[in-house]
Amino acid sequence: MTQIRSWNGREYLTADEVAQLFSVEEFEPLAKERLLPSNYNYVSGWAGTGATARANRDAFWRHVILTRPLVDVSSVSLATTVLGRAVELPVLCGPSGYQRLSHPDGELATARASLRVGTTMVLSTSSNYSLEEVGAIAQDPWYQLYWFTDEGVTRDMIGRAAANGYRALVLTVDAPTKVWREGEMRDPPEVPEGIVSANVPDIPLTIAPNLTWSSLAWLRDIAPSIKLVLKGILTAEDARLAVEHGVDAVIVSNHGGRTLDWTIPTLDALPEVVEAVDGRLEVYLDGGVRRGSDVFKALALGARAVLLGRPIAYGLATGGEEGVVRYLHLVRGELRTLVGLAGATAIDGIDRSMVARLGEEIAG
Repeated sequence: MTQIRSWNGREYLTADEVAQLFSVEEFEPLAKERLLPSNYNYVSGWAGTGATARANRDAFWRHVILTRPLVDVSSVSLATTVLGRAVELPVLCGPSGYQRLSHPDGELATARASLRVGTTMVLSTSSNYSLEEVGAIAQDPWYQLYWFTDEGVTRDMIGRAAANGYRALVLTVDAPTKVWREGEMRDPPEVPEGIVSANVPDIPLTIAPNLTWSSLAWLRDIAPSIKLVLKGILTAEDARLAVEHGVDAVIVSNHGGRTLDWTIPTLDALPEVVEAVDGRLEVYLDGGVRRGSDVFKALALGARAVLLGRPIAYGLATGGEEGVVRYLHLVRGELRTLVGLAGATAIDGIDRSMVARLGEEIAG
């Protein structure tokens, strides 16, 4: 990797230096050193008190893994499919905007990293590189869509995503109104000159506050061949409505705690969503996922795969493309170990019998 200085003068780690990181927890402090303070606060921040963001992490700590010995695990595969396409790891690079605040290559570096690891990425509406540029690199990428009151802008993005081979539209449904982020109000992120939101025109835009379930028909009419994923489903009731409206997948998500304070942690919401859809659509999860053990717990509770948000920015800010690749390799390594120790040989062999809430391990 070429030595490029970050915005506050600290050098990114080289590929050799990144290779000496052996824990995912090492990335955030290294990223914090390299990001401008206001930009670190933007990446790591939350709504209100931060209760939701903390609860997402705490939910993983409340679950433990139950192992099954004397199983032949000489061969363990982490391969699976997402929306019908093969990936080598059940971990996707989730949508996060303005990745050039973390590294000049931004979303292009993330796309290259996802390709090297054998997974895919979800490109944010607020990306700093265009969906055409990223789509030329990433494997079957998904496009995260904010639905604007300007119907023409929304229609244009949908058409461009379909024309550039994006496998899915990920409609974010959990941010219909202005969010309350005190950290950003106090110290807004510093966006250097030349960094723009590349997928939308430079005009005032507002996320549509009046979307309903019936609005999905308009989206389907515009791009009938592209898969539709709803990001921000937390209840059984909404999961069943997603099935009724022909949605292809849902992401159990609370926006990483960045939109609504004091809402249910995603890992706690996951089981009822999985039960409600009863296999009729795919279920994914984001929010609080950091380690391979977190991925395992989410898979055991019914998620088909998980999405990483903040960790991608931390990987970029640590070492660009190499930082993201290293982070994902560490997640992969830990997950492979846990799958084998739990007595499974493949992702589809992970089930609820392999995880329990803390304190309930010996119940039953």
